Amino acid sequence: MAVFFSADTHFGDHRTINIWRRPFGSVAEMDKTLIERWNATVAPDDVVWHLGDVARRAADVPALLATLNGTKHLIRGNNDPDGTLAASGWASTADYAELEIDGQRLVLCHYPFRSWNGQHRGAINLHGHSHGRLAPMRRQFDVGSDVHEFAPVTLIDLLAKRPARERGGVPPVRATSS
Repeated sequence: MAVFFSADTHFGDHRTINIWRRPFGSVAEMDKTLIERWNATVAPDDVVWHLGDVARRAADVPALLATLNGTKHLIRGNNDPDGTLAASGWASTADYAELEIDGQRLVLCHYPFRSWNGQHRGAINLHGHSHGRLAPMRRQFDVGSDVHEFAPVTLIDLLAKRPARERGGVPPVRATSS
């Protein structure tokens, strides 16, 4: 069983194609691609934490969740009405969560934080909301679908993308003027 993270799928929302310049000609094409990439990435016994902004219409969420692989947890986003949280198919729903995976503390919220619990003790903030348009902070990752080729992502893949200085590698040498 693997654990994945995603956010900002915005299923059924035509506005997302234009606002975030998604490479789809229609909502049907976008939704089809999101579902195919989710299911090609996530196995039925995997776990997915969706960090908000699931779909345009709450009424569509139960049927949508039934088509997506994995046990699904929701961290509410600004575009998730009460009906989305109440939809059948979620293992849990919340506005915020802290968990530990393979010894790594995680702070999950739809919104990116400037500071978070455990930030200076190695905790990582996973978020959505910004669609990849926010300058990253150390130990903070946007897990939105726009950032990860419209598919959920694992913590291992997120950590592999960190700059060398955060992985314990040697920082690049900077040229100085004399």
